[in-house]
Amino acid sequence: MRADTAKLPISGVVIAKNEADRIGRCVASLAPVCSEVIVLDSGSEDATAAVAAAAGARVEQQPWLGFAAQKNAAIARAAQPWVLLLDADEWLDADAGSRLRASFESGEIENADVWRLLRRTHFLGAPLDHGGWGREKVERLFRPQLRYLPADVHEKLDLSGSRAATLDVRIEHDTARSYDEYAAKLRRYAALWAQQKRAEGRRAGALSAPLHAAAYWIKNFVLRGGFLDGPMAARYHALHARYVYDKYRLLRVLWERL
Repeated sequence: MRADTAKLPISGVVIAKNEADRIGRCVASLAPVCSEVIVLDSGSEDATAAVAAAAGARVEQQPWLGFAAQKNAAIARAAQPWVLLLDADEWLDADAGSRLRASFESGEIENADVWRLLRRTHFLGAPLDHGGWGREKVERLFRPQLRYLPADVHEKLDLSGSRAATLDVRIEHDTARSYDEYAAKLRRYAALWAQQKRAEGRRAGALSAPLHAAAYWIKNFVLRGGFLDGPMAARYHALHARYVYDKYRLLRVLWERL
């Protein structure tokens, strides 16, 4: 096998449910690079499992455990020395394979236990190269001993005692099927975030929601140049400013109900 097509000692892992329209692209980007690709499905009612298998994945089933626990269950099935975790709406870009191979061949990969890859978000066909969403650093390539910390949403790896670094490998992220679907998703995430922070004892003041939402807009749409990505980016950032507002509004509501 040629060096530029050799598979690497990586387990590609993906959690999925009802992702038949997107899972094929995700798995197809992992399959040429990873020695195995595992899709952990949680009872899809569409063709997710069949599409993933056809693209080169081993599909296993696990009833939904929550975001962090489901990802941990997928990681536990990995047999290779490294794990590369993607969401079903993500895929590696065309240059990722050669960059990953170069890192393994040079021995650079051993300089860290967790590698942050660079993720670019797309919103309804528009790539977001600015506003903090063009080169977002996400911890996705790591040793299989690592696990996600318990969380209802926005789960994070437990990096205790681990060496972390950044690798110039891009993940593409097609975040929404439609405007309404994405808005509904952010509303669900806001509710989960508020419940989680309430359980941790965090509070929100009367001005928390508008101040945090305004700070998001100024930081990402204005100062980080989100406006440069065009009118679709304006809609995206408006949704996220609303999401930030809802997080803190709902957190305040939860405390007021006591």
